[in-house]
Amino acid sequence: MSTYSEIIGNKLNDLLEKTYDAEKGFKKAAEHTENSYLKGFFDRKAQQRHNFGHELKTEIKSFGQEVDKGDSITSKAHRAWMDVKAMFASNSEEAMLEEAIRGEKAAVEEYKDVLKETTLPPSTKLLLNKQRNAIEVGFNNIKTLEDIS
Repeated sequence: MSTYSEIIGNKLNDLLEKTYDAEKGFKKAAEHTENSYLKGFFDRKAQQRHNFGHELKTEIKSFGQEVDKGDSITSKAHRAWMDVKAMFASNSEEAMLEEAIRGEKAAVEEYKDVLKETTLPPSTKLLLNKQRNAIEVGFNNIKTLEDIS
């Protein structure tokens, strides 16, 4: 059976941090729209990321790795949130959807990066593929919402 290395543990913790950042971003987007369809979409995406985070924490712990508490904001996360703040400054639904698309594309790439690790245990690979696929399915919803906003 494959075991987690410190490198994989770090990559999963980075993914966990970005997952929680996305959850916060989607919650903020839901707060800044009056469009009920968009609000529902952003609320569902926030809940999805919340669930993803708990699944990732459980997986990390199951292989004896430490879960990063995320008590401090890294410069990378800070830069990402600066982008989100700029997007909310305009408060436009179009800008929120564009940011959601950008963020989802980045998330898919981050999952692909971690999935390149050849020593991932089968349970981790399965979990990451499931989460990545769910994010990709969300692209279709975003495209539909662009048409109605």
